[in-house]
Amino acid sequence: MQSYGFVGTGEITAAIVEGLSAGVAEPPAVFLSPRNHDIAHDLAARFPNAEVCRGNQEVLDRATTVVVAVRPQVVQDVLADLTFRPGHVVVSAVAGVRLSLLADRVAPATRIVRSIPLPTASRRASRTAMFPDDASARALFESVGDVVVPADEATLATFSAATATFAAHLGQLAAIADWMAGHGVEPADADAYIAHVYGELGRTLAHHDGTIEELAAQHMTPGGINEQFRATMRDVPTKRGLDEVLARLEGQ
Repeated sequence: MQSYGFVGTGEITAAIVEGLSAGVAEPPAVFLSPRNHDIAHDLAARFPNAEVCRGNQEVLDRATTVVVAVRPQVVQDVLADLTFRPGHVVVSAVAGVRLSLLADRVAPATRIVRSIPLPTASRRASRTAMFPDDASARALFESVGDVVVPADEATLATFSAATATFAAHLGQLAAIADWMAGHGVEPADADAYIAHVYGELGRTLAHHDGTIEELAAQHMTPGGINEQFRATMRDVPTKRGLDEVLARLEGQ
């Protein structure tokens, strides 16, 4: 039977485990690193199929598919202390760490996949980019949403860079709410209004069949305020920032 082990228990691990387990009649066995005590034990308390191991090696010893979800700065040190089996499927959720480096650290395991799971995995709504395609990794991520497989590893880095915009996007929404509050709106009302407006816009986007640019055009009228604001906030700084993030990812 398929079982999943998680080396690293941060927010992404928590989201995947919740998606695999919450409301599922027969959830898979999940073995958790004790690295983040609070998150690991909270998951084990909430989901009977999840168990906190004594250490990362026990995670590997008990799991068939191993998800590595630690910070890029420590991944080499973490993997250096572990012994993998030839039959392991190793799924890396570590940004910017190439397959060639992972192959050196997880040998004799040879089925290695890079992935970019999203926090929405918790409600089985992640669209996980992964490379290369692998049946076990695909089964994992299709259990918590959808899967997209780019043509090559270099293209996967582009997906990764795109996710670097999350905090900036939310920061812009926070700035809009703060601006509203500065003009007399109660802060709680401003936050709730912006959350509603952009939450509904997100649902519209999710069900839109055309391009994002086409949807943007639908939200503008010639000479209108949406057109004015977009002209003020041209996309050149966004693309420059993404180029810088991509260069960092490709340089690791």
